[in-house]
Amino acid sequence: MSTSASFIERQSLRHALIDWARTDGLAWVYIFKAVLAALLSLWIAMRLDMAQPRTAMTTVFVVMQPQSGMVLAKSFYRFCGTMVGLVVMMVFISLFSQQPVLFLSATALWVGICTAGAARNRNFRSYGFVLAGYTAALIGIPAAQHPDGAYLSALTRVSEVTLGIVCAGAVSALVFPQHAGEQVRTTVRRRFTQFVDYVCRALSGNMARAQIERTNLAFVSDIVGFEAARSVAVFENPESRMRGGRLARLNSEFMSASTRFHALHQLMNRLRESASATTIAALEPFFREVPLLFAVSGEPVRNAADAAHAAAQLRDYKAALPKRMRAARATLEANPDFVQLEFDTAGELLYRFVDDMLAYAETYASLTSPSHERERWIARYVPKTNLFAAAISGLRGAVVMFILSAFWIESAWPSGGTMVLNAAAVCALASSSPRPALMSAQMAIGTMLATVAGMIVVFGVFPHIDGFAMMCAALAPALLFGAYLSTRRTLAGVGVGFCIFFCFLAGPDNLVHYDPTGFMNDALALVLSMIVAAIAFAVLLPTDAPWLRHLLLGDLRREVVSARRGRLARLTTHFESRTRDLLAQINALPASSPEQQRDALQWLFAVLEFGNAVIDLRREISALPGEPHYVASMPWRRSVDTTLDAVARLFDRPNAARFDAALAAAERAIADTQALLADLADAPREERHRLQRIVSHLHFIRTALLDHESPFAPFGRHTRERNDMPEGAPHAAA
Repeated sequence: MSTSASFIERQSLRHALIDWARTDGLAWVYIFKAVLAALLSLWIAMRLDMAQPRTAMTTVFVVMQPQSGMVLAKSFYRFCGTMVGLVVMMVFISLFSQQPVLFLSATALWVGICTAGAARNRNFRSYGFVLAGYTAALIGIPAAQHPDGAYLSALTRVSEVTLGIVCAGAVSALVFPQHAGEQVRTTVRRRFTQFVDYVCRALSGNMARAQIERTNLAFVSDIVGFEAARSVAVFENPESRMRGGRLARLNSEFMSASTRFHALHQLMNRLRESASATTIAALEPFFREVPLLFAVSGEPVRNAADAAHAAAQLRDYKAALPKRMRAARATLEANPDFVQLEFDTAGELLYRFVDDMLAYAETYASLTSPSHERERWIARYVPKTNLFAAAISGLRGAVVMFILSAFWIESAWPSGGTMVLNAAAVCALASSSPRPALMSAQMAIGTMLATVAGMIVVFGVFPHIDGFAMMCAALAPALLFGAYLSTRRTLAGVGVGFCIFFCFLAGPDNLVHYDPTGFMNDALALVLSMIVAAIAFAVLLPTDAPWLRHLLLGDLRREVVSARRGRLARLTTHFESRTRDLLAQINALPASSPEQQRDALQWLFAVLEFGNAVIDLRREISALPGEPHYVASMPWRRSVDTTLDAVARLFDRPNAARFDAALAAAERAIADTQALLADLADAPREERHRLQRIVSHLHFIRTALLDHESPFAPFGRHTRERNDMPEGAPHAAA
């Protein structure tokens, strides 16, 4: 008995240690790696007799990330930004070094532009913009005061920054490396399994709407996170680069499949609400077959090899589906309760879902091979912030720089240059945070703590030690403390501020100057710049105000306008990725409540449903032959175009009048296209099928407009009350 209990205790201890190693253990590995890289850069900088080794230390904490791919990606863009900032600042110094007002004004404008670029690009490219602005201030403001040595000073700063980048990348890649590629592979397996499980449960009717919403929110976060991990994994090794195109394709195909399935599921719910029992009974056998396609020997798909088997089953099912659907429809045409248009619309969505899942499974299966023809994939997921919001971030940065520069000129404060150049860094770094005012305030708190720790180390410890080893022993406790704080989600800003500015204040130079007055002046300048930045973020159109949410929701709705007017080439991938990215931005806002998140999710579903229907309609119409009855001037074509334009106007600015116009246009387009189908009874089979698909897409738009769960539901109730229509009537085909 005791032996059994002892065995259980050992197993529990083992599981606890494994769990710790996967969570806090990884955090501590990162902490020690960051401190090691910082001390390594300090040692090399001192051996090379660089003027300010602390700049290399500071750089390490700016670029250090838990995964080596993140460090390499961040370092690459930081180096590029550093070079751009160097060139721009040399131009400014050559033009305005004798005119402080013009020089600081040009620097403030440049920092504003770079801050806007950092806010606009929501990926590692943002660090290129951050460094282009920060490096310009870091190099230019001290160098402009001594223009005769500006070139040598600029090269020295660049070499110190580059050394920090190299040390961070080397330590991250060589010491207990954590690869983003492993995260990507885990995500691919988990997401395919979870999506298949979601499809099977939703088709069986065992999922409540709230659970469906939570699942789709998780999918959105997963898509955004997967793209971020994929974009840095290509920096790690050749294997990740060889599969980079397929991984991007996999993300795109997952978005398409999830959108198509949601549209199918919503249509079936609408049919059930409208009491279309005959249509439901005819479609149910097809839906019961779908879950079986994703199983291998009765077990769910678990890896890429299993996905190849599932793809073969999907391929066979897809090939046989049209003929089976036609046979099922023929047996029901004599039934007076059978509505053919409902059946055709659901059948078309089912076929397209199977087709999208086939593409998704084939790409997943192709990952077993180092190279594959599916690697050729041009479309990319590109996250972007609203241009106006990015411009506001740039304006904030420029305003802060102008205010602090004016204060420096008027006061002639010796540490004014430190205050101005640090404001450039804080504005750029905080602008990419969901809560920039809080981030700036936390960095100020971290800097205050760094000031206290720095005073103890510089004036209490350094005079009593000798040698580099003792210096490391003096610096390490403070650096470990700051790195630990940076790994805590709620204290990340405090940790970042502590690490960066402890290095700035207490990091030793090759020739150490003990100047308490200068130390306190610099510390005060750093904290003051962060406080001013925090005030600017809190006062100048703050991100937690309703304006940004309304702006992003407007962008989300206008994706339907882009679906109507954009070029068809690569439109689907851009549309799918842009909508998910916008929802992720909306949900990341600090003031987002559960009700607001649900409202945003409803708009996402509506945008995806209508946007894909609009794109599908445009593709079908563009593929029609050049016969006279298909030209754009024909009445049925004008009706379809009117419907597409009316839907775009509705999403651009929703109101009851535009809703009524879109609904009437859809009904008219359905009737006109059905009349054309009746007139073309002898047309080639493929042409008739294309026209039938056009009618199905129009009917889907009509049913989506009248969905009780859509954001347009209040407009639909108003229409029904005005026309005295029963609840279920609008869902039946005309």
